Amino acid sequence: MLILPILLATTVVASKLGGYELQNLERNRYGLTATLSLAGPACNAFGTDASQLTIEVTYESTSRLHVNIFDTPREQFTIPEEVISRPPRPTTSFVDSSDLIFNYEPSPFAFWITRRTEPDSVPLFDTRIRSLPSTPIPDLTPNGTLINLDGFPLVFEDQFLQLTSALPFDTNIYGLGEAVSSSGFRRDIGTGATGGTIQTMWARNIADPVDGNMYGSHPFYMEHRFNDSTRISQSHGVFLMNSAGSDILLLTPPSSNVSLIQYRMIGGVMDFYFFSGPDPKSVIEQYGATIGLPAWVPAWGFGFHLCRWGYPDINETKAQVDNMRAANIPLEGKPSFRVIGLFLKIWRKVQWQDIDIYHALRDFTSDPVSFPAEEMRSFIRELALNNQKYIPIVDAALPKQTNKTDIYNPYLKGADLDVFVKNPDGSEYIGQVWPGYTVFPDWFRNTTQDWWTEALLNWSLSGIEFSGIWLDMNEIASFCTGSCGTGANLSNTTVDHIFPGNPGNPVIDYPECYDSAVWGPSGNISINGTLTFGCDSAPLSSSSAVPRRSFAESNTDIDVNTPPYAIHNGFGPLSNMTLATNATHAGGLFDLEVHNMYGMMEEKATHLALQKIHPGKRPFIIARSTFPSTGKWAGHWLGDNFSRWQYLRFTIPGVLQFQMFQIPLVGADACGVDGNTDEELCNRWMQLAAFTPFFRNHNERGAISQEPYRWDSVAEASRTAIATRYSLLPYWYTLFANASIHGTPPVRALFFEFPDESELFSVDTQFLIGRDILVTPVLFPNVSTVDAILPGRGEVVWRDFYTHEIVSPTTGSSITLPAPLGHINVHIRDGSVLLLHAEPAYTIEETRQGPFSLLSSLATNGQAFGSAFIDDGVSDPPGDNTTITFSINNNTLHINPVGSFRVSQMLQDINVLGVANAPEHVLLQGQTPLNWVYLGNLRRLSITNITLDLNEPQVIQWI
Repeated sequence: MLILPILLATTVVASKLGGYELQNLERNRYGLTATLSLAGPACNAFGTDASQLTIEVTYESTSRLHVNIFDTPREQFTIPEEVISRPPRPTTSFVDSSDLIFNYEPSPFAFWITRRTEPDSVPLFDTRIRSLPSTPIPDLTPNGTLINLDGFPLVFEDQFLQLTSALPFDTNIYGLGEAVSSSGFRRDIGTGATGGTIQTMWARNIADPVDGNMYGSHPFYMEHRFNDSTRISQSHGVFLMNSAGSDILLLTPPSSNVSLIQYRMIGGVMDFYFFSGPDPKSVIEQYGATIGLPAWVPAWGFGFHLCRWGYPDINETKAQVDNMRAANIPLEGKPSFRVIGLFLKIWRKVQWQDIDIYHALRDFTSDPVSFPAEEMRSFIRELALNNQKYIPIVDAALPKQTNKTDIYNPYLKGADLDVFVKNPDGSEYIGQVWPGYTVFPDWFRNTTQDWWTEALLNWSLSGIEFSGIWLDMNEIASFCTGSCGTGANLSNTTVDHIFPGNPGNPVIDYPECYDSAVWGPSGNISINGTLTFGCDSAPLSSSSAVPRRSFAESNTDIDVNTPPYAIHNGFGPLSNMTLATNATHAGGLFDLEVHNMYGMMEEKATHLALQKIHPGKRPFIIARSTFPSTGKWAGHWLGDNFSRWQYLRFTIPGVLQFQMFQIPLVGADACGVDGNTDEELCNRWMQLAAFTPFFRNHNERGAISQEPYRWDSVAEASRTAIATRYSLLPYWYTLFANASIHGTPPVRALFFEFPDESELFSVDTQFLIGRDILVTPVLFPNVSTVDAILPGRGEVVWRDFYTHEIVSPTTGSSITLPAPLGHINVHIRDGSVLLLHAEPAYTIEETRQGPFSLLSSLATNGQAFGSAFIDDGVSDPPGDNTTITFSINNNTLHINPVGSFRVSQMLQDINVLGVANAPEHVLLQGQTPLNWVYLGNLRRLSITNITLDLNEPQVIQWI
């Protein structure tokens, strides 16, 4: 993604293009097919124009329309069904019932998508762009080249495809990732003279750049439109199923009242899906039904995870586990170890440890001196006895064996099975990662899956009995350009890359805005707790624009190594720091065509492997590089962020982005990975991270230690936040069950729930967990209050989650909330009923074994509703389950379980907020009196000391 001025020097490559003409139209009960023939002389701007295309339009459901434009000979790469499965072709006709309608002009060919219910409204997608202001639209490539100015017709070349659609001026666009965007969750579409976005789709190994392409590629966006006259909004979604490198531009031409989205791909086909919504949650659910719904998460995965690259041996790792327990800070996992080729990390249910564990930095090994296998086995089994887990991290690059006496079986077996990526001449492609010269698994080969499964199984049998896997460096990363080991001296395993903390690469930067004059003895807070942050709390500036490169002269031959159109890759040439674009996969596929899918394919292979290694148990995988359908196989962490307040703020847009991408298990590394954190930043970050789906604290070698017990204030804030998180586990678990069943996002931008409140469209400093929990973190230093918007414009009652007090904002405006250090504001929405864990314990498993409580916040009409999905938390596929519904009306609570799973925990107390008057009696099943207390100033009815069986219907009345 790139945000830069729109006015550039220009040179016209082709001032007039004929585009294509639609011919041979055939309608069928599911849609239509037709031929698109080149309507004029070929442009051949960045390749060779296809003389004939085929278009297939399929009405796949009432809410999904599929428009696929491909070269008729089918020579361009199309993502295979076995890599990403598509929805089955319809067996019922939706041509006359779909909410979406495909419209077209035959010559020059253009199409537009409208709603059946609003045929005369502005189209949802419209490639008819006939007239624009006289100021030309820049290509935004380095030399300012312009193409396709006259009407922006469809361009389909072997190495360049372009399609442009009009957008309403100043509309709301979300998605198009992965991105750390300086504009936040809502994407910048420019103002004419300046601004705009280039989102580049080319996965790269880079520490969280601002406004640059990074680990994942997701060509999906949601548009949210608001009608100023009706005050009603509607959402729709657009997805391009294409794995090629690409630029997606959002811009507004100067002096224009229309904005544009333009797709520029260097290969593949134009395979579009349109989703009708019409609300944000529906769009996301419809997208999930297309690319695959998220994997079920084991309950223990919602615990707190601790990791560091820099625990040098097993004794230091054990010490972290002991120190966390001594500080009474819940830790789900045990240390994890990062490999280097395979990065292992252990979790304490979840503590992780980095590559320190490996022997010679090799995947699937443990250092015999620092991490002896049998000691590791004993340590991991001890963790298991304490209901804690161990998780290793894996990097897909494996060392190539260079010495016949130094046996490395994973490589030897892989070479024997021919599972590694090749050079075009058929020799092994050799790159360079941590262990030296490395090879890379080819996920397109039919032997790779069994080999990968066996390698993971043997590692587990050797003593590293992992509970899950962390997949890192799978963009895929290589520290050189091209097949740098081919023909090299393979006995030289020196890598020109110095670990952080080693001589030559110290981590010596002070924590952000360090002030030596006032620095306290334990961070940037003095002994009495006075804040002493050395900067003001204004937003920090983003990094400069991503460097761009020139491109080669166009020619009619395929240029695999240097495609003629230069996408805006932050590393310049596409092969920098990754595989060469001519690296060859099974079937003759060049990496140029499949690069963006590499990480997702590794995640799929790992998920399938864990299903065999741990039969009947849900795989738990956290991965870095992602692509559409990753959520079926893995979760994601937001990469190598920095210990800066700016990156604390990036956490929320990042989490919201991946809810859209159907990868809901996501979170940022609390306190930051790169650089040195400080007490105040870590305090605030641990609180925020406790309310995101994946919750981990992780940092790099050489930086100051940042485990939460290191500062008293951080330890206390962490205990409070984690206890709240664990109490909310039934709510989290139910939200994720709904994500896996329906694709409903667990974490939501405020406008997802309040789509007609225009003041919320750009809010990404707050978020909702589900429908009912509003989180307002502190995101700036040296403050003790926070500004918040409470959605609902005064018609929704929000109560403080901790105190149960009503918070009353001025309608439509923000409110200032107290937020002393260690406190994060959390509010519960009226009309809700939440099942909670009454006694949060040290681990998730211990918490799950304890009793339940119920918290309800009544709406002004006295009603409330909620549900809870309960099962064993680990079975794969999910087995018996029970859904309990809770409804309140007319001073009566109905509890109704449906399902075959036996709920062993009892309900021990109930709190109902918003009860207008003190009751005279509180009865169970209309007869049995219950113990209760009424607090008038909070209008809270508390029913205590009960033991209700949630397997049976229950009725509680207050009279």
